[in-house]
Amino acid sequence: MIDKTKIIDTVLERLPKLPKNHYLDLRTYKRNRSVIIVKKADEELLVIQDGYEKQRFKIKGAKLKKLLKTLLKKEFPRSNKIRLYTMGEFDETEAAEIKRKIL
Repeated sequence: MIDKTKIIDTVLERLPKLPKNHYLDLRTYKRNRSVIIVKKADEELLVIQDGYEKQRFKIKGAKLKKLLKTLLKKEFPRSNKIRLYTMGEFDETEAAEIKRKIL
């Protein structure tokens, strides 16, 4: 669990180390809303918002910080801590079926 004020810096630090086609999973404390960041290429990212709104964004790495700020305000408005999971290879069906204990 990472403090909400440090989550963007942590994501930007872990993303370059992530192998191609692997992903990061950001979840609320209760694990009922998520933001998935998939590294498609060196500078190409796929961001999947699954919570109050369900959206997909294909962006360049430079625009991730601004997008994360807006998504964190929408999806995690009252959260102080955010769960960050470093996951393996991204498979759309497998990522949707991952069941985590919901508090």
